[in-house]
Amino acid sequence: MSGANLASLIDGPARALSRAPAVVLGDEVRRDWAGFARAVAARAGALRGTYGTTPGDSVGLFASNCPEYLEALFSVWHAGGVAVPISSRLHVREAGDLLDAAHAGVCFVTPDLADDLEASAPDGTRLIVLGSPADAAAAQADPIAPVARRPDDDAWIFFTSGTTGRAKGARLSHANLWAMTAAYYADVSPLGPHDAIIHIASLSHASGLMALPFIGRGAAQVLPASGRFDAAELIDLIGAGARSTFFVPPTLLRRLCAAPQVQSIVADQIGTVLVGAAPVRPDDLREGVARLGPCLWNGYGQGESPCTITAMSMESIRLAVATGDDARLGSVGSARWGTRVRVVGEDDRELAPGEVGEVVVDGPTVMSGYLDRPDETSHALRGGWLHTGDLGSFDTHGHLTLVDRVKDVVITGGYNVYPREVEDVLLAHPSVADVAVLGLPDPEWGERVAAFVVASAGATLDTDALDALCLERIARHKRPTSYHVVSELPRNAAGKVLKKELREGVADGAR
Repeated sequence: MSGANLASLIDGPARALSRAPAVVLGDEVRRDWAGFARAVAARAGALRGTYGTTPGDSVGLFASNCPEYLEALFSVWHAGGVAVPISSRLHVREAGDLLDAAHAGVCFVTPDLADDLEASAPDGTRLIVLGSPADAAAAQADPIAPVARRPDDDAWIFFTSGTTGRAKGARLSHANLWAMTAAYYADVSPLGPHDAIIHIASLSHASGLMALPFIGRGAAQVLPASGRFDAAELIDLIGAGARSTFFVPPTLLRRLCAAPQVQSIVADQIGTVLVGAAPVRPDDLREGVARLGPCLWNGYGQGESPCTITAMSMESIRLAVATGDDARLGSVGSARWGTRVRVVGEDDRELAPGEVGEVVVDGPTVMSGYLDRPDETSHALRGGWLHTGDLGSFDTHGHLTLVDRVKDVVITGGYNVYPREVEDVLLAHPSVADVAVLGLPDPEWGERVAAFVVASAGATLDTDALDALCLERIARHKRPTSYHVVSELPRNAAGKVLKKELREGVADGAR
């Protein structure tokens, strides 16, 4: 018996939808559900027999999106192992450090990363190059039955972005990911074999997590042939399917809506446009609804409570757009199914609506703790609540608006400045395509407010105009004292801006 093993998500589709498409690359069906299930069981057999993986062992996945990715992921669970997906955007030395921290004896890797990782992987970590002859043989090995797992056994080590320091590994159990999957069915959308999810975002992060409810219902997993986001290609993939869902950060939502081919989309062919990973402006949601129809969903979660804290449902966004409710559009909605969310002060007491404090969460998706970090686990989960490090406030209707990260608040001359408030003002200027606001050291004020700005296509940035806009809309002490024009903002696989890199870049330039 497999017990709580997530690998059993495949069983229903493999039996009832055996010949239906499971994995599709562009317009080519690479696996049907029966073939997917066989390959997972065979790969699990190879992990056990060839590579010596035993129940509870960690197995890394340092791979670009590819047709074999989900097979490899599910084979880890089928063999009783713990998956450690690592962003392919990381440097191989960083990936090696994470494999070492997770004690991974085996790591799946794509050919584009294999040679470099070979030199950086910990001693004793064996690499399986996806798509290689050895990997193809593993997919044809003698299959094994899924290994029994308990609900509280680790399933996925989700390494946080490490934007301000060393990454922490959030331990997500089989029960956590079952609850995340059930929450999708409960309050995002029902799914069936006519659905598909298009993986334009990284499978090591939100797109891979969001794959689980789709796999459980036999919905096809579609990967763009280009391996990246291309608006025209995505629109073609939507047109080729019955009902497609995909995850995008707001920057890619804007690019999709600006594509001329977007007019060809038939609204019924979109299931849900899952938006998240970064603050979403009301203008983005309005434009998205206007271009794509009432199919947008804006979710708030983090690695420690995967994809599941609060959300603005498709209907909530539709109503807020129809009524011009910008306050509601600027929120991240209400608590997800089975989840309690509070805003608390420094003493961990709940605050009244309208008061800003730290967001804390309790529910079945909250992690077990951080891998090998008992002190940080105790601090993050003190009082039985996950302390997210995010600042926000509730309105009287239970809708949460995020203000910023606790660690990102800029304190200048004794005044708190929330970078997101300044970013929202600057993004309202037509010449600004993207922006990150942060604090830089200042000998007089402690910190000063700095803006890193990406210009809109064909636009010239006028910092005097940006300064005037800030003075018109926010207090004088909140406006940036310096502007840094950049071609793009550094982001991690989850779409979050790496503000640490921006600070270091300024420091390096000052040397």
